[in-house]
Amino acid sequence: MSNAHLELSGVGISFPTDKGLFCALQNVNLKIDQGEFVSLIGHSGCGKSTVLNIVAGLYQASTGGVILDGREVNEPGPERAVVFQNHSLLPWLTCYENVELAVRQVFKGGKSRKEMREWVEHNLNLVHMMHAKDKRPGEISGGMKQRIGIARALAMQPKVLLMDEPFGALDALTRAHLQDSLMEIHRDLGNTVIMITHDVDEAVLLSDRIVMMSNGPSATVGDILKVELERPRDRLELANDARYHACRSAVLEFLYAKQQRPAA
Repeated sequence: MSNAHLELSGVGISFPTDKGLFCALQNVNLKIDQGEFVSLIGHSGCGKSTVLNIVAGLYQASTGGVILDGREVNEPGPERAVVFQNHSLLPWLTCYENVELAVRQVFKGGKSRKEMREWVEHNLNLVHMMHAKDKRPGEISGGMKQRIGIARALAMQPKVLLMDEPFGALDALTRAHLQDSLMEIHRDLGNTVIMITHDVDEAVLLSDRIVMMSNGPSATVGDILKVELERPRDRLELANDARYHACRSAVLEFLYAKQQRPAA
């Protein structure tokens, strides 16, 4: 028996098309430990989001399966919270109310009104957004919306935080601030994170391991790189760190030498 916190074993999935079944993933095997930060990286169409959706329970694997703490994953559940590139906040609710809604769904009366308020405010504080708690999504920036999306996910107390290119639509400076916030949160909470990214520097900065996906169809895990850089990590110090550059080069070599970029 495996004692991995999260395990993908022989995962494959095919989708029906006009030309028959399309095999998107094949024989994906991955074990993730409690508190580990893992990034999935690869060219567009390599199945990164499909892997994430299977772990989230949004897709059902055609072959193999996912086990979280000894239980099979076959549907969505609050122990796996997802943060998408599009924040998906409800525009008619305030930031506070968006987080509160998720808390009500998960805890279903298990907290008093006072405990509920303190828990929502605690999670808003984690992402440095208490000052905007009464604003609606239309009144705040894209980066602030993503902070609220992360607060909402964390407020569910998930065992695994799933992030699908959460900073992909943001400008470079905002992205850097949110990366730093995510490292702080991960340090403080010790939660398990799986993040999809196209950004090699982001993957190296944030991750304990980088899972590099081969191109589809029948995409799978091509290689896994362990990032042996001490935490906490400072991006300015890492700019001159030979180990950082070695990790970065290894990922780039996989993406651009070992994998042919698919035609646009």
